[in-house]
Amino acid sequence: MKNIRNFCIIAHIDHGKSTLADRLLEQTQTVSEREQKNQLLDDMDLERERGITIKSHAIQMVYPHKGVEYVFNLIDTPGHVDFSYEVSRAIAACEGALLIVDAAQGIQAQTISNLYLALEHDLEIIPVLNKIDLPSANPEEVKDQIIDLIGCKDEEIIPASAKTGVGIEDILNAIVDRIPSPDGDPEAPLQALIFDSVFNPYRGIEAFFKVVNGSIQTGEEVVFMNTGHKYYADEIGVLKLKQEARKSISAGNVGYIISGIKEAKEVKVGDTITSMANKAETPIAGFEDVKPMVFAGIYPVDTEEFEDLRASLEKLQLNDASLTFEPESSVALGFGFRCGFLGMLHMEIVQERLEREFNMTVITTVPNVSYYAYLKAHPEQRIIVNNPTEFPDPTKLYKMEEPFIRAQIITKGDYVGAVMNLCIEKRGIIKNQVYLTADRVELAFDLPLAEIVFDFYDRLKSISRGYASFDYHPIDYRESHLVKVDIMLNSEPVDALSALVHRDNAYDLGKKICEKLKELLPRQQFMIAIQAGIGAKIIARETLSALRKDVTAKCYGGDISRKRKLLEKQKAGKKRMRQVGNVEIPQEAFLAVLKLND
Repeated sequence: MKNIRNFCIIAHIDHGKSTLADRLLEQTQTVSEREQKNQLLDDMDLERERGITIKSHAIQMVYPHKGVEYVFNLIDTPGHVDFSYEVSRAIAACEGALLIVDAAQGIQAQTISNLYLALEHDLEIIPVLNKIDLPSANPEEVKDQIIDLIGCKDEEIIPASAKTGVGIEDILNAIVDRIPSPDGDPEAPLQALIFDSVFNPYRGIEAFFKVVNGSIQTGEEVVFMNTGHKYYADEIGVLKLKQEARKSISAGNVGYIISGIKEAKEVKVGDTITSMANKAETPIAGFEDVKPMVFAGIYPVDTEEFEDLRASLEKLQLNDASLTFEPESSVALGFGFRCGFLGMLHMEIVQERLEREFNMTVITTVPNVSYYAYLKAHPEQRIIVNNPTEFPDPTKLYKMEEPFIRAQIITKGDYVGAVMNLCIEKRGIIKNQVYLTADRVELAFDLPLAEIVFDFYDRLKSISRGYASFDYHPIDYRESHLVKVDIMLNSEPVDALSALVHRDNAYDLGKKICEKLKELLPRQQFMIAIQAGIGAKIIARETLSALRKDVTAKCYGGDISRKRKLLEKQKAGKKRMRQVGNVEIPQEAFLAVLKLND
């Protein structure tokens, strides 16, 4: 065990984690030259296209140091705030972390957030100053920022360039010297923590685990303590570039288990595996259940695919434990699922993965957050309102509470005014303002979560020319004056487009949605009234005029009464058509509501 090192790589998005992982694999000759490619651990097409890491990836390396062979278990983690749950699970399986900071961009919000996660688990931090080869790099200034942040010495920071390979040897030596070996008892009863799982269509579910105490053998009967299900360990092994089977895996090591599990719900991330022959008394403290931030309905385009969508979501949940879903139905869209996501990027990625990996074409409704409602009859009893259809009758409502977050924004001094204006426009309350250096400011705001769900991050990036970094965590629920804005087509409410908003923003939102729908809805043979209303009060209206056919074209000359008669007849026909006519809403209309400010 003293020769094992478990560590992860943490950093803000785009600071060079995956490139550094590539160099470490190259240096330890874990991959041959033929297998080598950029972003080697990012095996999803989506990750390569966008250049971001979405999933944590574990891999084992062997590194000889001073005549001794060391086993490194590396986990490359995502950098975006929406995937911070992946990071927290990776950290739980490690004893140390490489903290990567870009020498050109300096410390960003997610750097700080991920660092605190690592410190909570008492991980040994090795600071690495990456991208020192860039012409815009400012290593001395960024070194001072790192020293201020974690209180290390100047010589402990390793200057490196993952692109050119500078400093990689120093990083490997620091991993051996500074990161402690895992502390576990190989003789104790087996306790292994599941930190990830993936669905294999041929072999069932593969669970990835870290053995904390004891050891696990091939063919041994094991039990998953949370669910109580028993299985035989048909195959166990370590996670090299391709999985390698082993006879046994002992304490401190990371591996995978295949035991022919077919049902997705039988494996829970954070569960403990123990042996039937020598059972552990208590499970390991797993991970806290993740709290979704954003909710949206996902519906199959074809209602017959409802069960296929359920199976696809279950398989996706194995690989992405932060996704939650439950069945719901809508008047406009039929049967579907109410899904909880950690943020807008997470929602976009889930939708993309459903389409690519499972060939599911889905409609996503307007995202919103969950509120608490209190009724006059029972003011002490709170009701959770997840979507606008659950909004109680306003006459019986005592009060509504909405979730607030603490937002940390780090930006350049030039953009402070613009960022403050944006946050105040989104009903934010400034809590703190700290100058990290002469030109970098950290702003802390309390903001309603509902205000950042739509377009906050995109607008923050554009007003700061890409220099602002953003991180947030939930704080509490606060009383707020919320109303339900209904969108109606020909007096028929479309429940998939209705939204819960603050009264001050209701008129503005209603007007924008009506204008957007007028652009996107195809014209019909009859006139369509597009209205936004709060209860019985209409707050905005647009009229989509009918496709007109010139019925008087054949009347050349003659009396006006003949033309009027034909026009009246046409008018009566259109009125009848309007009563029975159905307005189909294209998928773009649902998506366009998300991009109202474009």
